[in-house]
Amino acid sequence: MRTIWNGSISFGLVNIPIGLALATQRSDVAFRTLHRECGTPIKQKRWCPLHEREVEPDELVKGWEVAKGEFVLVEESDLESVALQRSQSIEIVRFVKLEDVDPVYFDRTYYLAPAAAEAARRPYVLLLRAMQDTGMAAVGKFVLWGKENLCLIRAQGDTLAVETLFFAEDVRAKNEIEEAVAATKVQKAELQLAAQVIESLVGDWNIADFENEYRKDLREMLEAKLAGEEITRPEPVAETPVVDLMEALRRSVADAQGRKAAKPGKTKTTPSSSTGSGNGSRRKSSARKSA
Repeated sequence: MRTIWNGSISFGLVNIPIGLALATQRSDVAFRTLHRECGTPIKQKRWCPLHEREVEPDELVKGWEVAKGEFVLVEESDLESVALQRSQSIEIVRFVKLEDVDPVYFDRTYYLAPAAAEAARRPYVLLLRAMQDTGMAAVGKFVLWGKENLCLIRAQGDTLAVETLFFAEDVRAKNEIEEAVAATKVQKAELQLAAQVIESLVGDWNIADFENEYRKDLREMLEAKLAGEEITRPEPVAETPVVDLMEALRRSVADAQGRKAAKPGKTKTTPSSSTGSGNGSRRKSSARKSA
């Protein structure tokens, strides 16, 4: 596996050689901004609106905005005075129960690849097995591309994965939401119906069951344009009439039961078609090819 950073995990006197590999990548379609007249990609220029001219790279400086339109100039030498020391080690500072870490703190996932040599790989496997057996995860810190990262090392199957974490100051408070929820009461009958709707949608977790339909429709539309086919707008979807909460829940339960009776051989359900709110049919393609 291709790694983007190579170093080690250290805790106590134990040193485990590892490589850092990307675990995820976006597959979205990327667009460029073009000049409609000639189809040429547009270039972004560094423009000073005060002097009304393009600015050269050697004229640029970083600025920290302390008030609207008021900046403190920051030179590269200033940043060097607080620069982090380069390190090739993830230092474990604490072991915690994995279930205690709220996913809201997760930023990005990487895989930790073990060393190629079997002798150097044994400490990796030892840490992995110990974390699997105990259900624990390791909180650590490391420097990547000049930035200090808080991270969580956890077992993912037979692989060690590392999640870069947001610090506490990076996660927004949710007090207003919790206060609004605490002040709102629901009826027991509503709660029972909601539980029935949830039960009707219970299934096994399998990420392969879920598809990015917009991405699929977008690629089909682009392929159609490439083939010279004419693209037309889809028909607008009629707005769903508003119903009260109890009625919406009853319809949701009835809809789920009706679909199960109609398709007894199927165990999977489609969340988008179970609300009973009129949005049951699959979202129409974002663009249609005309005949």
